[in-house]
Amino acid sequence: MSISELYSLYLAHPKVCTDTRNITAGCLFFALKGDNFDANEFASEALGKGAAFAVIDDASYKTSHQFILVEATLNTLQNLAKHHRQQLKIPFIGLTGSNGKTTTKELINSVLSETFKTSATKGNLNNHIGVPLSVLEIDNDIQLAIIEMGANHQKEIEMLSQICQPDFGLITNIGKAHLEGFGGIEGVKKGKGELYDFLQARDGTVFINEDSSALTEMASKRSFQKTVTYGTGNISKIKGELIDNNPCLRIKWTANNETHEVLSQLTGTYNFENILAAVAIGLEFGLTATQINKGVSNYAPKNNRSQITTTSKNTVIGDYYNANPSSMVLAIENISKLKADKKVLILGDMFEIGETADAEHLSVLQTAISYNFYQVILIGETFKKQSPNGNTVFFKTTPEATEYLKQNPISGALVLVKGSRGMKLETLMELL
Repeated sequence: MSISELYSLYLAHPKVCTDTRNITAGCLFFALKGDNFDANEFASEALGKGAAFAVIDDASYKTSHQFILVEATLNTLQNLAKHHRQQLKIPFIGLTGSNGKTTTKELINSVLSETFKTSATKGNLNNHIGVPLSVLEIDNDIQLAIIEMGANHQKEIEMLSQICQPDFGLITNIGKAHLEGFGGIEGVKKGKGELYDFLQARDGTVFINEDSSALTEMASKRSFQKTVTYGTGNISKIKGELIDNNPCLRIKWTANNETHEVLSQLTGTYNFENILAAVAIGLEFGLTATQINKGVSNYAPKNNRSQITTTSKNTVIGDYYNANPSSMVLAIENISKLKADKKVLILGDMFEIGETADAEHLSVLQTAISYNFYQVILIGETFKKQSPNGNTVFFKTTPEATEYLKQNPISGALVLVKGSRGMKLETLMELL
């Protein structure tokens, strides 16, 4: 079956599912394969639960006309999304970066939703499966799309850009994320820069954080149809100033010789540039300062990203959705600036760093120790390799740390909990 023929079926059944647990009546089920599963085996189950058709790539499972046989299911899903994108005559904003992608995407969506009916990537569905699914969720009622793109190796952003074909784009920053797959920080620049390459070829608009020397250097090597700059310098089109961070950010921003102020629900000085990016995009799309500030102030973080929770015992900054050396240091520096009599760090191992893992964990440890916090609790096999220092305690696993916290409860403290998702640090929250 050709993509155009499959697209006709999609238009008749515009809901796509890849998980039999989420089947809706009349959907198209795509039987994807993973390292430990082959969804061709569940195609019949999907049809039994109400799917209209099942797209498969194993002929042995085709037993009726409801099974659509293709050469490769994932490739077909991606091509269908690309074809759908080409039919949509609306602006697409694409964003990537080492840190802050999801928060920036949510801020942009909150701002633009003040005027437009938007569609934005749900959660962190930003990979080779999530991006096509995000594109295929967009219907004719949507006026503007915001697509987050993640990557851990070269050519991935290039491929995702070909699917969602952004007209506007930004790279949040360049940091020490996925160093193992990218092959070091220069590899990160090259991989993330694939978005700049696509926008250059498409004559698209690029939003550039001028406070980032890496981004300005990368942009200077390319020629764009239009650039919109933001940052703390006077040369930036949108100039920002951090007024307060205790614990939420209050910023001042200036554009077109007018200055405005907004209080967010975000903590962390590292979120200053994310807010400023949303302001820049709001202005580019014609929103008023009042609409932009409302969108910024209405956004409340979730998904365990810089999320502030006041419990009966402590105030907890939960930032344990993911972690890399850059974001870890920024989070530690942020809590050092907040007002609290007693500060505690609970840090978990950082994954996908590669051969520099030991050195990067040691560097984070040294940063944490340098601030003389009340206590530093480190969890994970890599952190456990380090030597104890003063008020620092180490545990190989999160369950071991759980037992320690049961015996040594923390109270009356400002607590930062941060680590890679695989450390499952969220299980500690009930003790904090």
